[in-house]
Amino acid sequence: MPVLSPRLTNITPSGSDGWEVFTRARQMIAGGTPVTELTIGEHDIRTDASILGAMDKAARGGHTGYAMVPGILALRTEVARRVEERTGVETTVENVLITPGGQAALFASHLAACPEGHKALFIDPYYATYPGTLRGIGGIATPIQAHAEDGFQPRIEDIEAEAEGAASLLINSPNNPTGVVYTRETLEGIAEVCKRHDLWLVSDEVYDTQVWEGEHISPRALPDMAERTLVVGSMSKSHAMTGSRVGWIVGPKEAIAHLMNLATHTTYGVAGFIQDAALFALRQGPAFERKIAAPFERRRAIAVDILKQQNHVRLIPADGAMYVMLDIRETGLTGEEFANRLLDDEHIAVMPGESFGQAAAGHIRVAMTIDDEAYGDALRRLCAFAATLCE
Repeated sequence: MPVLSPRLTNITPSGSDGWEVFTRARQMIAGGTPVTELTIGEHDIRTDASILGAMDKAARGGHTGYAMVPGILALRTEVARRVEERTGVETTVENVLITPGGQAALFASHLAACPEGHKALFIDPYYATYPGTLRGIGGIATPIQAHAEDGFQPRIEDIEAEAEGAASLLINSPNNPTGVVYTRETLEGIAEVCKRHDLWLVSDEVYDTQVWEGEHISPRALPDMAERTLVVGSMSKSHAMTGSRVGWIVGPKEAIAHLMNLATHTTYGVAGFIQDAALFALRQGPAFERKIAAPFERRRAIAVDILKQQNHVRLIPADGAMYVMLDIRETGLTGEEFANRLLDDEHIAVMPGESFGQAAAGHIRVAMTIDDEAYGDALRRLCAFAATLCE
């Protein structure tokens, strides 16, 4: 067989994708063992029936052929309106490209922002696909560790130290996996580094509707940042449309024009009936988005209440997103060891912090994605399990 491209074979050079606990949990379930899954960011309440109705109507109405590659004009207009309203930054359809989900937007954004062989910076802990995405576009994936003692707010001096020779920086706030929302001070420091070193900033904002404390600030709205920022958005988290695969990139007009050309030569756009459903969903407004986010805000409160009643597991401040990050270092186990033993002994599946980088070693990520009662019960059992390890 001919040699495969290193861009492909080096996506996960260790051979591990960090999801072994999740895979093992699914195998247990397939074998008939009940498992409480607190692993992936998948809503327990599925896509709203009204959105599915709009999708069905569009498909049956004939919107099943090739759609406009950059996205249908109405959807791009609605995304532009939403972004301008929420950030105060002038945004038109020329600033918007519709993509097949946020992951495709991340990949395309980095093809635009990072020439092959240049450093592509990202913050550790990170969403599991980040380093593979950066390797896949030919960048040198370069993690910058945040620290638990800082609440996982990245230190600006650490970013500055890696900025020489870099082309791009990827950030994510509200953050997966930590639940941290970056402060204005953090974002302003990041913006200054980007301007000083002429970096593109790729801002993954798919959790922008899930903010429980503080405020979501898009760095595109900071002074002189609109022309060097590519914002990744998605319908997956804000509207529980994970399987529909519809997202967007918002950025400078010239960059978006080139990204449209890339889409013509790769994805060739997003199905029209999916875009019609996304347009319908966005037009339901902020109240609908708050309804989708409400279960996670409730469960975050449940987690805070349960965890303050014990002292073996520490909650990292969870200001946004659908996860809590728990510090389990007092047990003496790594995140991987704890997650595997928790799965074996309690049949509760969580993600080891090490799945998201070395900065989260000794932590676990818990998705808030089952009903309130079962979620509270699982957390209490998790804490009791941790207590037995500390005896």
